[in-house]
Amino acid sequence: MALSLSIAVESFPIAGTFSISRGAKTEAVVVVAMVSDAQQAGRGECVPYARYGESIANVTAAIEAMRESLAGGLDRAGLQRALPPGAARNALDCALWDYEAKRGGRRVHEMAGLPAPKPLTTAFTISLSDPQTMAQAAARAAGRPLLKIKLGGDAGHGGDPARIAAVRAAAPGATLVVDANEGWPESDLAANLKACAAAGVVLVEQPLPEGRDDALARIAHPIPICADESAHDRASLDALKGKYDAVNIKLDKAGGLTEALAMVEAAQAAGLTIMAGCMVATSLAMAPAVLLAQSARFTDLDGPLLLAQDRTPGLRYDGSLVFPPDAALWG
Repeated sequence: MALSLSIAVESFPIAGTFSISRGAKTEAVVVVAMVSDAQQAGRGECVPYARYGESIANVTAAIEAMRESLAGGLDRAGLQRALPPGAARNALDCALWDYEAKRGGRRVHEMAGLPAPKPLTTAFTISLSDPQTMAQAAARAAGRPLLKIKLGGDAGHGGDPARIAAVRAAAPGATLVVDANEGWPESDLAANLKACAAAGVVLVEQPLPEGRDDALARIAHPIPICADESAHDRASLDALKGKYDAVNIKLDKAGGLTEALAMVEAAQAAGLTIMAGCMVATSLAMAPAVLLAQSARFTDLDGPLLLAQDRTPGLRYDGSLVFPPDAALWG
């Protein structure tokens, strides 16, 4: 069916500052694609990510380049061939899922042959800072069951071992996962993993830079290691063998729900534990990821919780419990 396309760039202030090893930001800038016919419309949201060579301009241009194809009947299967994995394809893929669901009067999980989604416990992120500031943030979030701790900072204040020890002391009852965002030098790997093990961390994400992570195959893993920046779509999974125990699957990296669901099956077949992750974005970006997260051991869909204000309607959060989306939002 011929579809029209509209594109919007929207900005949502972050509550405070979101800081990782690569830098900090105070707003989430997202691109929303909407496909529609005369009766129904579907939406998808993505976050262009500079780490992967993406910008608002080039992602918007990539979506715009699909206008004529959508008018000519481009469907989700054709979209997988027309665009590479990444944010642009994610926005369109999720918009097409949403449109098809609304046109057919069904929910996306039914269309995908999945069980009805259930509420899930999401991680809550503690941004990278000095140990005292991170401990204060962890103390405020200590009642949440799962905290994701951003590490990869400089060696000041005792470095990452001091940061993770301070967080553990401030949140003694929380399950902790760590995300270094490629920020550890190989020379610090053993010491940082030891400090994480001492703090009872259950998972460490992307300690070494993509392409410079061979050391992970040579050392024992006192804690499971999860690939993030080293994993995008199914084609990237083979390179994880022997180095990683888990994989963080994100819609923006995989290029949409279609590829992400296929990637879950391939990753499970490869013996990898699944984390369902997100960029800092609104509930529209999280909604399809809730379906992805139904198969995950770890869920990290706290993007809206980090915003000063989410879009309306949004997902329902009850503390760290995230509920499946209503059809008015997506799917």
